[in-house]
Amino acid sequence: MGLRESPYSSCVLGAMDSVLRHILFPSYWLVNQLLALQQTTQEKQEHQHGLPYALEAAGKGVVLVPLLLLSAPFSLLAFLLWLPLQAARRPFAYQHTPNQAPPEPWVLPGPAKTFSVVSGNLCLLPVGLAKFSNLSRTQWRAKHIGHALARAASGSPPSHEPGPRGDFQIGFSPSAGRKYGSMEASPPRSGQGSPQLSGDVMLEVPLEEEGAAAGSPAEITAHFPPYADVVCLQEVFDRQASGQVRHFLAPCYEHIIYDVGTLGVVGCSALKLLNSGLFLASRYPVLAVQYHCYPNGTGEDAFSAKGLLCVQVQLGASQGQRIVGYLNCTHMHAPEADNQVRCDQLTLSLLWAQQFQDANAQPGDIVAFNIYCGDLNFDNCSTGDALEQVHEIFNVYTDPCRIGPRKDKPWAIGTLMNYLKIYSKAVSTPKRMQRTLTEPKGRRKYLAGPITKDGTPDPSVTSSEGRRIDYILYREHLNPLELKTAVEKFFFITRLATFSDHLPVGLQLRLTTQPEV
Repeated sequence: MGLRESPYSSCVLGAMDSVLRHILFPSYWLVNQLLALQQTTQEKQEHQHGLPYALEAAGKGVVLVPLLLLSAPFSLLAFLLWLPLQAARRPFAYQHTPNQAPPEPWVLPGPAKTFSVVSGNLCLLPVGLAKFSNLSRTQWRAKHIGHALARAASGSPPSHEPGPRGDFQIGFSPSAGRKYGSMEASPPRSGQGSPQLSGDVMLEVPLEEEGAAAGSPAEITAHFPPYADVVCLQEVFDRQASGQVRHFLAPCYEHIIYDVGTLGVVGCSALKLLNSGLFLASRYPVLAVQYHCYPNGTGEDAFSAKGLLCVQVQLGASQGQRIVGYLNCTHMHAPEADNQVRCDQLTLSLLWAQQFQDANAQPGDIVAFNIYCGDLNFDNCSTGDALEQVHEIFNVYTDPCRIGPRKDKPWAIGTLMNYLKIYSKAVSTPKRMQRTLTEPKGRRKYLAGPITKDGTPDPSVTSSEGRRIDYILYREHLNPLELKTAVEKFFFITRLATFSDHLPVGLQLRLTTQPEV
């Protein structure tokens, strides 16, 4: 029996939830608008020559606050009715869109197969909260991010280069070079131009390498890799924004898990007003889903249901046995000083992932891949993250970008932007960001740098490639039919320039049943 789409087993309960959310919406919208009165750095530049923004904000506040007070009694009553209703809610929703051209099942023994995963933090919070990350226009960003992912998933060619406020027509270049696996993507090439930075002025100068050493699997790319099999997203908190992303992805991804997390006081240690923000889209049929909420969130993370989403998908069959893949998507505790909280969450997530796999495995299953990905909120270069850097997870899963604690491979770069500089000209479009981040000087200037234990900049680290806090790890399994796993490509993606404060990442694995010639 397939997954039920609604998180409620009864349509009556689903209708009650919908009605109560509509009653709560006016207060939610008013609070959101009040928080959105703060300005992003780009908005501050736009208001330099107009009416003093303080007067404009005060005028809006005078209107919004009385309306919020008027709506509060109705919202409080609806909230008290909504809270117990969450006990009957499954902690995720499922969208199934029958596809006219589903992926061809993998049959073993047979030819090699390439699987690709994309992971990214989109920062699709209500706009009032997104502004704390120097981002705005959540619905507009969601629409164009969804469009970007969908065009790449369908293999549509790129059109014009978007600007920070312009149209977002995107895709990939089919003439970018020879094919690698199932994706048309060129390796880093020597002799290409790269920007020399002076403030925000960019000059093309010769460069011996672009993004990585010759022969490495890494690529800094301005496009999402085409034909990704699975997309794992974080911080898709806003329900309307989630709907925008699903609208664009549904024609390409038949199976989507969204609205993940427990709300209210169910299953977690504190009141949760935001879900986990996790979102997963798969081309392949979903066999099982499970979500766990981290019980130790504190501070700014206490009100969001951050946790681990575990998904089992079926890729094909081999002599009557299933070929399956496991995907574990997470978003961990954010406050920099809470290292022990993140370590405890890593330990819990390892346990939960293994329990999920044990519970859903069948005798003879062939496990093609086991992915662990997401925004882990620690890096491999900061002295302040030393505790997480030696966690057991790196003995269980392989990090393609890592050599060992405090040492990444030469081609690895940071994935967290300096959020105060995301609108700078040098990183304001995907192509500009791609060129800028190929230069060490550009990475030092525009990526967030290493931190100490209390979250302040670390002066002891004299050189770094930025904080790499977004991960895609993989694990090989012993199978009835031996599979060889090789990392074919690892992508650092600049497609979301000015649309997020993170760089999405992508991993392309090649699976074979025998050594390739």
